Amino acid sequence: MRAPKNIVGPTVRRLRNDAGLSQPALAAKCGVLGWDLSREVLAQIESQFRYVTDWELVVLARALAVSVIDLIPPKFRIGRKVPGMG
Repeated sequence: MRAPKNIVGPTVRRLRNDAGLSQPALAAKCGVLGWDLSREVLAQIESQFRYVTDWELVVLARALAVSVIDLIPPKFRIGRKVPGMG
């Protein structure tokens, strides 16, 4: 079993589907924002076969009209209060 290379892929897929976008359509929106993203690379991201950089997260969020935190699954989000830190 391979380890996933990103934690946002399934969320990107869900948000893309919720927005009624195909993979080529989302890739095109990312292209307008300055990221030459192919449908194939987007499929790899959604399937967690490819790493995603911080810059790419920002572009994906903009293309999907959400905040970057919305791409992070809730179980991986860091709360404001850190245990043991007061």
